[in-house]
Amino acid sequence: MPDLPTGFGERFQSNRYDLGDISLHAVSGGSGPALLLVGGWPQFWWQWRKVMLPLSEHFTVIAVDPRGVGRSDKPETGYDSVTAAQDLARLMTALGHEDFRLVGHDVGMMLAYALASDHPSRVTQLVLAEAALPGISDDPSATPPATRAVEATWHFMFNRLPSVNEKLVEGREDLYFRDQFAAKGATPDAMPSDVVDVYVEALRRSGALHASFQYYRALDVTITQNQARTHAPLTMPVLAVGGAAFRGAGVAGDVRRVASDVKELVIEGCGHYVPEEAPDAFVSALLSFFTPAGSALA
Repeated sequence: MPDLPTGFGERFQSNRYDLGDISLHAVSGGSGPALLLVGGWPQFWWQWRKVMLPLSEHFTVIAVDPRGVGRSDKPETGYDSVTAAQDLARLMTALGHEDFRLVGHDVGMMLAYALASDHPSRVTQLVLAEAALPGISDDPSATPPATRAVEATWHFMFNRLPSVNEKLVEGREDLYFRDQFAAKGATPDAMPSDVVDVYVEALRRSGALHASFQYYRALDVTITQNQARTHAPLTMPVLAVGGAAFRGAGVAGDVRRVASDVKELVIEGCGHYVPEEAPDAFVSALLSFFTPAGSALA
């Protein structure tokens, strides 16, 4: 992979883990308590590359490709939040981590919330970044008043279509996904062209485009699952992170509906892609959250 920090290859290893009915890919390394990183659409583990090395000084870092993503298997079904979160719980069991800290971004935030809610004894601390929670957050309107809101949310309905979306995007992946990255960064070029190229090429691999839409096609099921989860609010500490140029304080507003112990962070000058747009600020916030003053990692 390009653009990896010096020393990355010496610290981290790439492996696929057979969980029986599915194999998941993850890049892991470091030492200390386990920290699971779950990424978003339309990215894969590589989105965490700028934060993994500094975090690995304190944690055993596992950056996973959930089902349908990157080098993980791409089955036709199982993209609802219960099933996809269960995959991640099984992975951590296979890796020997009974409990762990958890960070989720975008679709990964949806899965991280599901994992923490469905397996609360296993997640000691939770970070949720830059997404809405289907069935809990206010639904984006089909006709929002601002052009920026249209650019940011129209893909939800498009991605949920059963087939015509794939027919329209196939062969035009560069056009569709490059527009998505430009619309959601703090500026149109916050995600550089060569970085977007990596994600576009990954989505051209066999089955990747189809799988990339499957989480959206499963939203009806996930919404029902999330609404049931609200009856048991999260009790572990949660850090809700928003980019000031994208969801901002809206992330914490949503998370407070489902969790009792929420700390809010809005990163100035940052859009949707927090680990890549503001890696230093993000790492600093994670270390501060995971290691409160006067305590030690455990």
